Amino acid sequence: MTARRWLTHAVAARLGRRGFEIRRHSSTRRQSMLMRHGVDLVLDVGAADGGYGTSLRAFGYAGPIVSFEPQAAAFARLGETISGDPTWTARHLALGSDPGEVTMNIASNSTSSSILPMLATHIDAAPSVTYIGTETVTVSTLDDETRELLPKYHRPFLKIDTQGFEREVLAGGSETVAACVGLQLELSLVPLYGGGMLIDEAIGWAYAHGFQMVGVEQGYAAPSGEILQIDGVFMRVPAGQRAVG
Repeated sequence: MTARRWLTHAVAARLGRRGFEIRRHSSTRRQSMLMRHGVDLVLDVGAADGGYGTSLRAFGYAGPIVSFEPQAAAFARLGETISGDPTWTARHLALGSDPGEVTMNIASNSTSSSILPMLATHIDAAPSVTYIGTETVTVSTLDDETRELLPKYHRPFLKIDTQGFEREVLAGGSETVAACVGLQLELSLVPLYGGGMLIDEAIGWAYAHGFQMVGVEQGYAAPSGEILQIDGVFMRVPAGQRAVG
């Protein structure tokens, strides 16, 4: 065993005894897939303050990003994040099945804010996170927002992180989904928001629309250790290779 391998093994063993492990970062795997599939546009729905796009940039994606964020305070922080990046733009919007206006519940940690009501399972898992107010937000549809954009690109990738509202986003984006080579969806293992899409429905929807899961990224975990949400990365399967049944 080389000195480098011995040191790596020793560090991993020591971290393991303390409940940690060393593994390849999930963003590295995602970036490899984006490159392999020639992704030339990322649609970032539910961008918050831009953490997802920042991760894309950190791991090598240099193409255009269009982010959507309805919450005013988060959108202001998103504007600061993308400042100076000419290929990353942001739109102050929620996306849903129909255009209009809707009341959004604002959470104490911002990232748990949702158009849907927060359930007891969420509150029990994170008692410090509660709704502290509401905000009226503008809603558009994904197809309306991308209709003039998509003809400029060949292989878009769609990421949706909308705290249970994914079903409505997808319902307003059938044309966009048809053009995408891949997508990333937040997958809830337990109900956290009233009426929110759960993992079985989300995965079934993805496979029914020609995608297969190629990656899993850990999302929200309760302090007790239970994983409540994960992120699934899906890539499009050529029609001739899709399972029949």
